Amino acid sequence: MVQAKPGDTVKIHYTGKLDDGTVFDSSVSREPLEFTLSGGQVIPGFDQAVVGMSPGETKTQKIPMDQAYGPYREEMVVEIAREQMPPDLQPEVGQQLQIQQANGQTVPVMVTVVTDST
Repeated sequence: MVQAKPGDTVKIHYTGKLDDGTVFDSSVSREPLEFTLSGGQVIPGFDQAVVGMSPGETKTQKIPMDQAYGPYREEMVVEIAREQMPPDLQPEVGQQLQIQQANGQTVPVMVTVVTDST
């Protein structure tokens, strides 16, 4: 049986959940994620979880924060007024967006709270 190894390009569907079960990302409603194992394209724990898997195999893996996105940092939470958002944007909790910074770089963000003004 073929098993995924570092250097292989793989295509997988995944669902990422927080400890409380909240889904923060999923490929199920779109195309599978394609990446090269050990290529630095995904978080280390995700990469390691896929190594050794075979086509068609399913797996549940808890990835520790040091192998994922790191600890929660309150200083990274920002509130954005609705006036600063595109008029056609209807933000939803859990939605992932890209925000362009003043230097032109884009950064991924996740909507955590939606109010009438933010």
